[in-house]
Amino acid sequence: MSPAIASVELAIETHGLTKQFGRQIAVAGIDLAVPTGSVFGFLGPNGSGKTTTIRMMLGLASATSGEISLLGRAMPGSFRAVLPRVGALVEGPAFYPFLSGTANLRRLDTADPGALSATRGARVQQALERVGLTHAAGKKVHAYSLGMKQRLGIANALLMPRELLVLDEPTNGLDPQGTREVRSLVRSLAAEGTTVFVSSHLLAEVEQMCSHVAVMRAGTLVAQGTLDELRGAGEAHARLDTPDPAAATQVLERLGLTPVTAGAAAGAPGHLSAVLSAALTAAAPAPEDIVAALVTAGVRVRGFTVVGASLEERFVALTGEGFDVAQ
Repeated sequence: MSPAIASVELAIETHGLTKQFGRQIAVAGIDLAVPTGSVFGFLGPNGSGKTTTIRMMLGLASATSGEISLLGRAMPGSFRAVLPRVGALVEGPAFYPFLSGTANLRRLDTADPGALSATRGARVQQALERVGLTHAAGKKVHAYSLGMKQRLGIANALLMPRELLVLDEPTNGLDPQGTREVRSLVRSLAAEGTTVFVSSHLLAEVEQMCSHVAVMRAGTLVAQGTLDELRGAGEAHARLDTPDPAAATQVLERLGLTPVTAGAAAGAPGHLSAVLSAALTAAAPAPEDIVAALVTAGVRVRGFTVVGASLEERFVALTGEGFDVAQ
């Protein structure tokens, strides 16, 4: 577990969580730690065990073995006390198609034993406003787009104050504007103190929305920590623009780097990229020392930048599979 996670209060915690279907192990003994107040991205390719893990956390599926704690209480034994404090959107929303958005939310709110009927109308209206569906409140749900249904599902999760919100692919089917609205909503909920657990495969959204990340692969947890920790575990690259690529290559090689040349057309600067090391460790030359060595050798430097590992590169290295990086 990341040191940054180990020292804080946890909203979700699992130990050895395992789910087996016959001979197939869907989730293999994972130890998940979700800090209270975080926006936690739960990532992995399709079939990696994300949704199965979420279903076990919420008591929708039984675990084969292991322990689960939500909001400091053991699950599923404490589900009656815990679940009213948790909002969830799992595997897409399901609604009555020939009822309006408002009517669907009122029915769902009625099913909540802790919801007061006297304030139901105000809660439904506020939930619709928060997800940008006021204009479609009276429209029948069968006429909603997939993105509108996703937003209605989030509205349902927000009908009552929640300490923990679990969202499975919340931007599925949303256009760019809808995606931005959900991102803004998640941030505002986190700012109010709600822990938001987001299962997603969209790396661009995770980078803009999440403070912490866990990565699943084939039922196992291969990494977790803060977003910066996962980025920092990758390789940093130095990018050099120079009209003297041959001389620059010699200097970089003397410094123990392996440059790759690209775009060195006649009369144009050569673009050289060299791996520095994981997180710029002490074994790697400092960027300022690289530039000084280049200038001392007479290499003309037109540009020099250091770029950390992208989230996409890190996840591909962890899972061996590509991820969607845009909606």
